[in-house]
Amino acid sequence: MNISRRDFLKGTAAGALGLAATSLLSPVSAFAEEKAAEEKSVHQVLAGMNPQNYDFRDPNSDLSAIFSPWKFGGLTLSHRMVKSAAGSDTQKGSEEEAVEYYANFAKGGVEMVWVEDFLKFHDNFPSARATAIEDSHVKAVVDGVHAAGGYIGYQLSCMGRSFSGFDAAKAAQYESAFAEHLTREEVKLVQADFINGAKKMKDLGFDAVEINAAGNNIGQAFFSRQRNHRDDEYGPQSFENRARFVGEIITGIKEVCGKDFPVQVLFNGIEENDINIGEADLSTTVEENCLICKSLEDFGADSLHVRLGVFRMHVCQFASDLYFTGNGIIGTAANGTRFDFSRHFEGKLLANHDAYGMMLKVAQEIKQHVSIPVGTVTCMNPAHAPKFFNDAIANGMCDFFIMNRPLTVDTEYVNKLREGRLDEIAPCTRCMHCHFDYDEEGKTYEHCRVNAATQRAWHADMPEGATPLPADGDKKVMVIGGGPAGMEAARIAAQRGYDVTLYEKNGMLGGLLTFANIIKGPHENLDDLKKYLIRQQELKGVKVVTGTEVTKELIEKEAPDYVVLAVGGKRPGLELSSNGATTVISLDDIAATKVGEHVTILGGNAQAVDTAQYLIAQGKHVTMVSPEGKDKLDKGQSSWVKQFTIPMLYANGMRLWPNASIKEVRDGEVVIAGETGCDIVVACETVIDARDMLPNTALIDGLSIPAVAVGDCNKPFNIAEAIAAGNIAARKI
Repeated sequence: MNISRRDFLKGTAAGALGLAATSLLSPVSAFAEEKAAEEKSVHQVLAGMNPQNYDFRDPNSDLSAIFSPWKFGGLTLSHRMVKSAAGSDTQKGSEEEAVEYYANFAKGGVEMVWVEDFLKFHDNFPSARATAIEDSHVKAVVDGVHAAGGYIGYQLSCMGRSFSGFDAAKAAQYESAFAEHLTREEVKLVQADFINGAKKMKDLGFDAVEINAAGNNIGQAFFSRQRNHRDDEYGPQSFENRARFVGEIITGIKEVCGKDFPVQVLFNGIEENDINIGEADLSTTVEENCLICKSLEDFGADSLHVRLGVFRMHVCQFASDLYFTGNGIIGTAANGTRFDFSRHFEGKLLANHDAYGMMLKVAQEIKQHVSIPVGTVTCMNPAHAPKFFNDAIANGMCDFFIMNRPLTVDTEYVNKLREGRLDEIAPCTRCMHCHFDYDEEGKTYEHCRVNAATQRAWHADMPEGATPLPADGDKKVMVIGGGPAGMEAARIAAQRGYDVTLYEKNGMLGGLLTFANIIKGPHENLDDLKKYLIRQQELKGVKVVTGTEVTKELIEKEAPDYVVLAVGGKRPGLELSSNGATTVISLDDIAATKVGEHVTILGGNAQAVDTAQYLIAQGKHVTMVSPEGKDKLDKGQSSWVKQFTIPMLYANGMRLWPNASIKEVRDGEVVIAGETGCDIVVACETVIDARDMLPNTALIDGLSIPAVAVGDCNKPFNIAEAIAAGNIAARKI
């Protein structure tokens, strides 16, 4: 049939008229209403993708399965929590820092501590970024972990190496070599590097090695149909062939280190294409991996470390919870598209628990094909959901949990969990500031949001190391403000032995954590962080006074020896006025205001972006007007979270106007002035002023008592820097 555009529109208008026969609407307005309802239903379908069950956190469990023994090669371990080889660059610092960092895990109850690959153990294909063994602190680290009662293993990898057929420029999409890039001679030389490397590690005192054959590593290339096109005995023609490259390394290690020396293999347990989502014909399936793993066991592997496999975002292979950062829009990939976890990854991910235990079903399927222990990674956190994780071990879904971030946040994690002190465990908020992040000046740093000592210990801010020094005499400390910065300052000051009183003008502690938890949603565990910090006030003996606004007169009356001001930043005054159908509000008033369907957010910081995400998930049409350039968008958020949040906002229709301002608020619309050089008019019922907060230190200006301002009241930025400022200030009292 030949149907013109005019005929089509006539037909749809007629259909709309029929639907509206019982109303007084015109055909055009009825059609518009029908289309609006259709758009809303489409949004509801998208918002309903990847539904989550947040009620899985049953704390009632005896943890008997988690604290049961198991064997890893010749080693016997008494519980199922293992520190992964990730998250530290301490080898670049002092020996004291490196030893403390790793030994603290063992002191805190971790029995198996893995160290990431940073040594020059390759003779044939050396890495320029590695450290010579003789120039490293590695022997002191090994001895430190052993002295603390733990075992220590070394991860052997081959990332970043160049081979005869490998052109890094052409392979940039995958940042990795293909199996055919190695000549037969190079295959043997790489295998020799791994085997000799394992012998070197054993001689240094390491108790085990892990072969990193996941992600971009060359071992994974041999497992993969995508990256292996060889036609020899290392080709993809059989599962034994695909396993042979790594398998012969295992066999060689056993020959030089002894059959009881444990060898673990890390690999992609299931793969999916995150570049062109859904085009996964060359992604390795769980079924393939089951047979590859059986061959690895036959070659002598002692255990398996199962990880997610994606092609573009390497970080998601061990931190796949990044796919869950979108509040109400779960499954967002780094290019703005979305995974449907009920279909992608063969529908085999356990993806309805906010990423916790995400790989358990995959590990369980692989475990059914081998007799050696199988462990897995991504938000394996028994303290977060004790029964859920205890049942995972008890029901045979896996044999051990590979953990990093929860242990880094609280190195006493295992001891506290064993003793049932769950409310004393500092929670990981999954913010990803800990992994290759950037500060406000653009400098690389890796600082835990909750544990301020991580990557700061033994540096200029904390020359004493992770543990604060005892109190310097008797001092009465007044902390003003019960947000994260104030509670952290009070915690550390009281831990040191000072007499600390914390004042909060509101009726409860938490500051902006309560608001942030609502806007961000449950993913970042900010409610857990608030509860932890409140509990710490009780445990450390801090006297808490709520419902009291501190004045200079009160400070003089109480006469403390030291004052820590942590009252938070102040919002800039509203410069715009409501007009007719368009209401102008401050970000703080969003909960008390009915927000319209078309929203304009003034500001581009993390609070503004989080708010945009929150509103988009509700189906709102969001426009963002930022007074700064695009490079500053979402400042304060971690680098990795930005890579998922921002594309998601764009893909869901948010328009950013950088280096711009709202020139005028009209009845039902706003006028934007910016880089276009002309006025842009957009529909708008609600303007939300989310511009950067301002410093707020007037209370201690001119005070004769020693005082310091911390957190947003001194330098508004984010939760991580607020907590760090409180911690550091309390150490300097």
